[in-house]
This record gives sequence, structure tokens and C-alpha cells, in this order.
Amino acid sequence: MKAVQFQQTGEPAAVLKTIDTDRPVPKSGEVLVRMLATPINPSDLMYIRGCYTVPAQCPTTPGFEGVGVVEASGGGLRGRLFMKRRVVVLNRRGGNWADYAVVPATEVIPISNGLSVEQAATFFVNPATAWVMTREVLKVPQGQWLVQTAAGSALGRMIIRLGKTTGFKTFNIVRRESQAEELRSLGADHVEVFDESKNTPEALSASIRRTISIAGSGAGYAIDAVGGATGSAVIQSLGQKGRMLAYGTLSNDPLIFSPRVLMTTGSKVEGFWLGSFMAGVSLPFKLSLVRRLTRLIHAGVLGTQIARTYTLDQIKAAVEFAEYSSVQGKVLLQISETQK
Repeated sequence: MKAVQFQQTGEPAAVLKTIDTDRPVPKSGEVLVRMLATPINPSDLMYIRGCYTVPAQCPTTPGFEGVGVVEASGGGLRGRLFMKRRVVVLNRRGGNWADYAVVPATEVIPISNGLSVEQAATFFVNPATAWVMTREVLKVPQGQWLVQTAAGSALGRMIIRLGKTTGFKTFNIVRRESQAEELRSLGADHVEVFDESKNTPEALSASIRRTISIAGSGAGYAIDAVGGATGSAVIQSLGQKGRMLAYGTLSNDPLIFSPRVLMTTGSKVEGFWLGSFMAGVSLPFKLSLVRRLTRLIHAGVLGTQIARTYTLDQIKAAVEFAEYSSVQGKVLLQISETQK
């Protein structure tokens, strides 16, 4: 079988190669999944560079998300139940960029055949993160504002659409003016362009307070994928009992703020990682979440735009294209043509 592998961390286009290797064999509690398709997510690229939450144990195969068909089970009730079914593969260890992947049976979830392979492959990381952060963790009430950084990303766009559907407002922070009008057309309630080389975090924080709060009282709900000056500015904008979820580190810079920012408002900054959240919930919750996300994808609220597809043999071109800042949509690795 073919698999994408890297021997050491580094720039993805430089360290990745496609190899021929033996098909893995599932152990007790595991399943063998024939992969159909898998996206290239920012988390995958960070993993390859060696700066992700989970350190890479090289040599290894990347890929945290995807869709496939269960072909074999190492034993266990759940594995037997999923045989020959199409499943979302949430591979916390990586390994989905291959013809076959072995994962714990607890990390696969049956998925509707009514979804295309493209939508099934990108089913969880962005759609589930958007829903869980805003509806399950923060539980942003109708009519309230949610501040989000990296609003021009695929996930940011989903949250804008989700806000319009469920009734919360979005204050959206982007880096480029060219993104602003497009996000407004999606239903963004406010778009703020913030370039830390030209603007100060204090100015961004003040703008948030002016725009969303009565008498400048501050933000009640926020999510940050950037860190650095942008995320720090959002923390400074939090009001009484405000909460911010930090779920990404796109800038690779730390959050810097005085503890008094939190002390005086009773606000909180919490980390969020979808893998940890999903590991702590029951199978019935997962199945219920899948049904909810499926409906929202069909409705166009949490659907994923696919920019381009590649094969495993084209991995270098695929990761190079995925790095372009102007790309709108996901880059997908098409592994198998049919479900069989």
C-alpha cells in the first residue's frame, strides 16, 4: 500500500514523501480502515513542522481527519458493528494519509451515505469544532456577540453562518481588507481588519468594546486561533465573566497579558482541543452530534468548500498549494475512487 511519511520534522514540501509499505494489522480494540479521502488541515502542517500539540514520533504518517470504510477488526463489539460501514476517522495519532489506517474503534464514527466523500472527509475537524465551541462549551445566547480571530478561515466562515442560523452575532477579525466585504456578504455582523505591524492591540481591544458592548463593558464570548498580539487584544476586551477559548496558534507567538485583566473582570481564558473533548463524551453524544452536523452540512451552514484534490503521489504539490494564503477552501487527498 501507499502512505505519506516523514523521517524528521520540517517544512512539509521538503520532508514528505510517498512510500510503499505493508498494510497494517489491527490489534484488539482497533479497526483497519480503507481510506477514501482526507483533507490537509493546518493542524497537519503544524504536526509535520513539529509544533503541534501532539509531538511526531518519526518516522510517521500524518493525517488526523478523513473518511473511509472499515475493512477488518482486531476484535471487540464496536469493531464488529462497524464492519463494511463508511466512517469518519478521527485519528488522534495521525496516519490517515495512506491507503489504509489502523485506529482505535472508539475513533471512528459511522457517517451518512447521503454525504459526498468530500463532505464526509472534512466532516469533523471544522464543523464539529464550530458547533462544539459555540453551542456546547460557550453556549453563546441568542442576540449576544461572539468575537473570533482568523475569521476568514474555513472554520471562521462556518461560525459566521452558524451565528446567522442560531441567532448570535459575530465580531470577525481578519488580516486583510480584501476579506472584509466577502465575510459581510456571508452575514458577518462586523468585520475588523487588524494588522499588528500597523495597529496596536489596545486599538483592537477598544474597537471591540465600542462595537459590541453597552458602555464599553466588554466581550462576553470569544474564540482565538491566532495567539500573539491578536489573541492578547481579544483577552483585553473581555468583560465581566467573559470567556475566551484558545484553540489555535497560527501566529506561533504566545498570548501576553497582565493577570489583572482577568482579575478585575473575573473573565477566563480556556484551552480547547477537539480531540480531548471528543475523548470525554459518550458514543450516544457522538452519534447525536453526527446527525446534527449532517443536517447543518446539508443545509449549507457547515459545508466545506473544496479548493483542489490531489493523490498521495502528488503530496508535495498538495501541501504547497495548501500553504497559499489566497486559497479558499480545503485541499483534499483523494485516496480511493470508490466505496466498494
